[in-house]
Amino acid sequence: NEKKKSKGNRSPCSPSRVLHIRQIPSGVTGAEVVSLGLPFGKVTNLLMLRGKGQAFLEMASVDAAVSMVNYYTPAPPHLHNQPVYIQYSNYKELRTDNQHNQARPQAALHGVNAVQHGNPGITSVLAAEGGVLPSHGSVLRIVVENVFYPVTLDMLYQIFSKFGFVLKIVMFHKNNQFQALLQYADAMNAYYAKMSLDGHSIYTGCCTLRIDFSKLTNLTVKYNNDKSRDFTRIDLPFGDGQRTMETSLSTPFATQNTIFPSYTGPPGFAPALGFPQGAALGPLAVATSAAPGHMTIPGIPGNSVLLVSNLNPEAITPYGLFILFGVYGDVHRVKIMFKKRGIALVQMADASQAQLAINYLNGQKLYGRVMHATLSKYQTIQLPREGQEDKGLTKDYSNSPLHRFKNPCSKNFQNIFPPSATLHLSNIPPSVTVDDLKNLFTSKGSTVKGFKFFQKDCKMALIQLGSVEEAVHALIELHNHDFGENQHLRVSFSKSTI
Repeated sequence: NEKKKSKGNRSPCSPSRVLHIRQIPSGVTGAEVVSLGLPFGKVTNLLMLRGKGQAFLEMASVDAAVSMVNYYTPAPPHLHNQPVYIQYSNYKELRTDNQHNQARPQAALHGVNAVQHGNPGITSVLAAEGGVLPSHGSVLRIVVENVFYPVTLDMLYQIFSKFGFVLKIVMFHKNNQFQALLQYADAMNAYYAKMSLDGHSIYTGCCTLRIDFSKLTNLTVKYNNDKSRDFTRIDLPFGDGQRTMETSLSTPFATQNTIFPSYTGPPGFAPALGFPQGAALGPLAVATSAAPGHMTIPGIPGNSVLLVSNLNPEAITPYGLFILFGVYGDVHRVKIMFKKRGIALVQMADASQAQLAINYLNGQKLYGRVMHATLSKYQTIQLPREGQEDKGLTKDYSNSPLHRFKNPCSKNFQNIFPPSATLHLSNIPPSVTVDDLKNLFTSKGSTVKGFKFFQKDCKMALIQLGSVEEAVHALIELHNHDFGENQHLRVSFSKSTI
């Protein structure tokens, strides 16, 4: 019994491209199991142990298997609303000698890989999965729920391209929801994308995809811009007043224009890259193996450490960077370079917060200079050793009480806005007057252009300053300002003006 116990508890063996999947509900098909692996790379084999609720899935490479295990270990995937668990198998490869009950999964597999590799002869696949081909078309309707972070057309293209050639995308708001229509070259692509992505979140805990088949059989796209695109036609106009194609390619996720190849290759065949920036943290974009030739950013995908440069060495402090970057995520550590005071590293709690900070702060003016923010090549910020000269330039804030996003249900997630000249003030004590607040901001060098208490709640107010840069400086100076009696002012950027 002792022996058996220890065997049950031993941690899975060394990484293998064969993965053992357990607690699979009955009724789950081979294609559904395969769809768990698809976003990470090519799936080369599948063995279903139907009676036991288990399966073995073989990936084309150990790297793909490692990405998959790393992704699903903290957050197990669900099949038919039940969690399933994935670990490395003792097997290094699978040999399935086409036993009778394996024929269907095998055929499903050939189909899926054909979908991924653009093989037109894939319509026979699903017949193998026990039935007729689904009668849906190739257009998906996508609703994104809990949109706390911006979702761009380029992101959808990157995510959905993993399942086949995306021909057209149209984005719009309807019933106060972010929606998109996306057309594939083939109905099978649409089927696998829906099966793999429905219910997944682009970022941990938000931007959840709800996917259905649309009744439309074909999308008509008149303009190529940041709201609609026909990838088969590079000759379409941009439409009135819309951003041009080039700038829409450098929308938030394409820092420095290098992430996305320009879509001028053979029509509709832009390579699906996966986000080199690790922006989407779903299984959606963890696979970074594709087309390395296009990834010219030195930063590491999925990295949470930022390289911030062109800072004003006279004015910048670790605390100032902690407060400013803390508007877009929880800052764990800050290091200003000892020999180059105009450069700093900022370590965020996770990769999606790091990406968000880049989106909003790269190019922002701070203390008279335009700041640059990109992903760093470092995975973590080292704290100085005992006795090492540092002059207080490296700070650890991981246990700071000032983190805005510690509570996953916090309203702060819904109130993330770009730097703006109007600031939102909250936690104002009843004894503090309009003049007190105006004088406080003026004393820090701000020009106060407007002020308004919220009608229902005098704990909150909007204050409009002379410029965005003034507001950035004021936020750094006055967020957490102590009014005495443990009353601390909270300052955020506002989407409103006065």
